Amino acid sequence: MSQSAPTREVARRVFATEFNDAGYTFTESDDERAPVYALLPTGESSNRVFFVGTLTEKEDVGEDSEYWRGRIVDPTGTFFVYAGQYQPEAASKLRELEPPAYVAVVGKPRTYETDDGTVRVSVRPESITEVDAATRDRWVAETARRTVERVAAFDDESNEYARMAREEYDLDPATYKAAALSALEDLDESGDELADDESATDAGADAALGDAPDGTDPADAPEP
Repeated sequence: MSQSAPTREVARRVFATEFNDAGYTFTESDDERAPVYALLPTGESSNRVFFVGTLTEKEDVGEDSEYWRGRIVDPTGTFFVYAGQYQPEAASKLRELEPPAYVAVVGKPRTYETDDGTVRVSVRPESITEVDAATRDRWVAETARRTVERVAAFDDESNEYARMAREEYDLDPATYKAAALSALEDLDESGDELADDESATDAGADAALGDAPDGTDPADAPEP
């Protein structure tokens, strides 16, 4: 009898400015192998993330074995990725790439607390793929759409993750909408046409961002 393959968690599109504020993590069961989720401040759970940006720096920070750290910048901020022996494909890609380079990354959020109590957020990459500027621009436009949609649904009382975000964070989700719309201004000429109205309303933003379908990314790693 054939068995269906386990379904991977959805990879959420998120900008760096929001991801770096997602310091609260949780599980949805007491099972020791239960997935760990980062809580996005706009009211969404995230076991995996998908982002595209510019690899600006890389460094082998390992002592006894290779352990690569990459700095990847999107229009709103910086992601840090770490890959070692347990992420061999991602580590190999970081070793090979020469900054600056556009890259698409799928990976899992990780948090750690510094000695002063600050929570830092990073990504353990499952895959790193070199892409072009057009792919980066499409990611920016679609991620802006998803961010605006999450903010629009934030005050919906049926949105359990938004309720959780209100409890766990003292953050204004409108900040992330503003960052998303501002990110559009960093696109090339076609992107600038999308962002021709800085004060776009939710409806205007939806129109500006085109006809990408609603919903979330497929459970499998999204193709750039």
